[in-house]
Amino acid sequence: MVRRVEEVIRKLEAIESEALAELHRAAPSATREAIGLRLEEFGGVRVSAASRGCNIVINRTIGLGLASPATVEQVRRLRSIYEESGVERYFVHLSPEGRPEPLTELAEGCGLIRDRAWMKFARRDVPVAQRITELEIREVGPEHASDFGRIAGSAFDLEEIAWPMLAALVGRPGWHVYMSFRGDRPVGTGTLFVDRGVGWTDWGATDPAFRRQGSQSALLTRRIARAIDLGCTLIGTCTGEAVPGDYQASYLNIQRCGFEEAGLRENYSPTGRPYPI
Repeated sequence: MVRRVEEVIRKLEAIESEALAELHRAAPSATREAIGLRLEEFGGVRVSAASRGCNIVINRTIGLGLASPATVEQVRRLRSIYEESGVERYFVHLSPEGRPEPLTELAEGCGLIRDRAWMKFARRDVPVAQRITELEIREVGPEHASDFGRIAGSAFDLEEIAWPMLAALVGRPGWHVYMSFRGDRPVGTGTLFVDRGVGWTDWGATDPAFRRQGSQSALLTRRIARAIDLGCTLIGTCTGEAVPGDYQASYLNIQRCGFEEAGLRENYSPTGRPYPI
């Protein structure tokens, strides 16, 4: 592994949490109101909620049990936030480094049920060969912000009222937004968020009409190269756990780009669907 596993996991949890908080900070006030966006922080826990137009990509809690041992009161508090927001399904991320161990017992004791886990990946600052594709890959500015929001938002099943929240990431400090193009048509997306020497790749998506043309592999390698140029010594990402009968192109693309599995993070929800479609 890149470094000691425990250190890597904590760094990846920290940057993912900060990227999620940044999404809230970037959201235009009109969009914030339209989707009922809400971010609550307590004891190192970040609770992200949106009452309309979003799913578990936004409705999720990160950091439980990392800054200090998690408590029943904290779980009750985060559950009440979602209930107040009218959110019926959300994820509570349980980091392998969370306390008390096992953190799953606390979650289950508070009525949460195991859902599909997410695999965290990490890689060192080792260059990766650029993937060959006929698509053009470039970092974009405000002129393509709405295209980015549309493609990424659609791919992650966010409703149109939430797309401006993603579009607002374009040009924001710490963020690098890349897109693939077929001629003048934008067809794929991917972001890199950098904070204190750690890079986090997210929002990888492709227009369904242009899949299997190498967009995601090319976008990922470009972001890795950019992260290295910016001095990142650790680069992370994540995707859903591998399960039987579910072909995951993203999982394979991540591994082909030199990422190693850094640990499976359990997700708990009020409904619990271990292998959701």
